[in-house]
Amino acid sequence: MKVILLQDVKSLGKKGQTVEVSDGYARNYILPKKLGVEANASNINDLKLRKAHEDKVAKEQLAKAQELAGRIGELSIEVSIKSGKDGKAFGSVSSKEIATELKAQHGIEIDKKKIVLDEPIRSAGVSIVTIKLHREVTAKLTVKVKEA
Repeated sequence: MKVILLQDVKSLGKKGQTVEVSDGYARNYILPKKLGVEANASNINDLKLRKAHEDKVAKEQLAKAQELAGRIGELSIEVSIKSGKDGKAFGSVSSKEIATELKAQHGIEIDKKKIVLDEPIRSAGVSIVTIKLHREVTAKLTVKVKEA
């Protein structure tokens, strides 16, 4: 029996694949647990429509990420850090602070987990921070750290 998988099934296939399984396995395991549906004409057509919709949504998300990357590339934010007499910084600038300042200064809300910092910024000056907006799109943000 041919079955269209609705979820990933270990050692059988991924979601959206059409696989051939024995009739008993399909009737007793795949269909009752809603892991798949029988591959008839209407279900195959539904699968094609669903895949087309997912592709369209993925393209829209990629376009939005590219547009946002263009906007972010032109921006810079200022963050202040406390420092002592000899210029030694107390603490550091983390991805959370960068995300909050980006929202406060430019109104762009980005999840702090998308900001890639090898290590927190611990000194005054200008740093370039990478923001991963999509698996194919990254943006560079200029962060100006000043002493407070």
